[in-house]
Order: sequence, then structure tokens, then C-alpha cells
Amino acid sequence: MCSEEKSSATTHPQPLEELRTLYEDYLCLMPLSSSRTRQPDLPRQQQLLGWLAVFGSAVFFYLATAIISWGHSYVAVSATYYTFARFVLGFVLVGTVIIIKGHRPSCNHIHYIFGRTVTNALAVLCFYKAVDVSSLASANILNMTYPIFVAIFSWVTLKDQRDTGALCIVGLASLGIWLILDPTGQTLDWNNYWGLLSGFFAGVSIIYLNLSRQFHDAQTILFYMFGLGALCILPFLHGTIFMPGPLDLFFLLLCSIAGILGQYLLTYGFLYVTAVEGAVISSSRILIAAFLGPFLVADPPLTAAGWLGAVLLFAANVALAARKKTPQPHRPSSD
Repeated sequence: MCSEEKSSATTHPQPLEELRTLYEDYLCLMPLSSSRTRQPDLPRQQQLLGWLAVFGSAVFFYLATAIISWGHSYVAVSATYYTFARFVLGFVLVGTVIIIKGHRPSCNHIHYIFGRTVTNALAVLCFYKAVDVSSLASANILNMTYPIFVAIFSWVTLKDQRDTGALCIVGLASLGIWLILDPTGQTLDWNNYWGLLSGFFAGVSIIYLNLSRQFHDAQTILFYMFGLGALCILPFLHGTIFMPGPLDLFFLLLCSIAGILGQYLLTYGFLYVTAVEGAVISSSRILIAAFLGPFLVADPPLTAAGWLGAVLLFAANVALAARKKTPQPHRPSSD
């Protein structure tokens, strides 16, 4: 759900130092270089295009899941197959770009690439599975919990950089998550936990992405992420893979194209928006999912508690990003 951009750093920071950078300058939503490369005096037209691109990415990410839901009435394609198709198409596109540019992907730190690949594959698989077994609204809303998990991982890992304010925001978001998981306060729908799992794995995947791009360019990360990701999904395809017919292929391609378009729009848009602007616009998928579900896919409308949970999660995501505007004091480093 974040863009892969080549870091401009000439030195390779240690993992703990990079996690500190993630907490202070990246935290939850933005590519590392977005807030650093955007010029404050960008033409208004470019800024507007950036806003539209980020918003368009949220729409296309949502549309990819809507296509899966629409397909239930026409094809018997599993969530695993949709995930596999997305990775295969992404691998073909990135491989084509690499061949055209004559670029040779290298892999100097395989553990970071492997971590990024596995966690991203699991995040997408759990996300699509959530769409398959629960409502479209809850799947998208719970998938957007990944900034909360990044904040939690940062709290656990960076003991000298703990932010009590961020922890309070996480607590508020946790209340929102509970209201979405159990809006009636009576029974839990365990199928909703697929969406929460997707947010968890996406949070871990973002940390691995942030570490990986200190040593690898964007095309290399994408090449391995899509290629090895497709291989990671293969074991889950047992008993569900088949030769797709024309209608199956239509839904598989449409879903994959929507997901990849969302990624590229996100990449472009973050070049021209600030961190907080990007947080607000990209988190709008929470509200889009809550509002459009009953109209596009006949989802049951959210209850008052569900709406409150969605709004709390949206506000928490934005608040975590906004905290970057007020830098936390640095403590002397032991190294």
C-alpha cells in the first residue's frame, strides 16, 4: 500500500538507527523521501495532481476489493488466486521495465528482501481473504490499521524514543478497532480478523521496506517482491488453482490492474504532497469503504458503533502522521 523509492543516502545505517528514522520521519504512512523531496513552492497544479493521485490510489485499492466482491456472483475464484494473479502481473510489468532499461537487479541483503516479500505477500493474501469472508467495509477499514502496528513496533523497539502521545493515539485507535470488530458488543465475527491480520503484516512489511531501500533501488525491491511473492503464494493455491476461462481471466486481470494502478498512483502522488496531506488523503479509504459498501456491493451498512470506530481509526492515522510536525527531543546516542 506504500511506494518503493530509492534512498538518496550514501551510507547504510544500522537497522536500529533506521527504525529510529522510521519512527521520527516516516512513522506510518509516507515513503521516506516524500516529505524530504517535496518543494514547498511547488506549482499549485502539481500539488493538485499529487492530491488527486493519492486519492485515486485509495479509490483503486478499494476498487480492487470491490471487483473481488462483484466476482462472487459470476466466478469461483479464490482470494488466493486473486493474490497470485496480482503478483504475477506485477512481476511481468516490473520485469518488462527492467529489460527495457537494461537494469540488472542485485540483492545484497537478502534477509531484508525476504522479510519484505513474505510479509507483503501475507498482507495482501489476508486482505483479499477478508474481502472474501467478511464485508468490504470492514476488510478495507481493518487493513488501514497498519500505521497503528508500525507505531506499536516502534514503541517496543525504540526504548529511548518512546512517545507517550503516540501511545495514547494507539489506545484510541484500539478502541476504534474493537468497535469495528464487535460493533454490537455481543458477538465477535472471527472472519473480521483476516482484515486485522492484513494490517499487522502490512505494518511489518513497511518496516522491512524501509530497511530494504537503504541497500536496493525501487525496481530491485519490486522485482523480488512480485516474483518471490508469487512463489510464496503457490503453496496456498493447492486445490484452488485452475486454468481460468475468459470470465475468470477478466476478473483476475481487472482486480490485479486496479491494485497495481493504486500502487503507482501512490508512488506519483507522494512526490507532490506533504506527509500530513498524504495521511489524510490516503486514509480516506476508511471513509470510502464505510460509505460506499452498501451502495456498490450491497454490504450491510455500518452501525453507529462501526461508524465511530471508522472515524476513530481515521483520526488516529492522521494524528500519528501529524506528530511528525513536532519533532521529539533527541537523547544522546550511546554509539
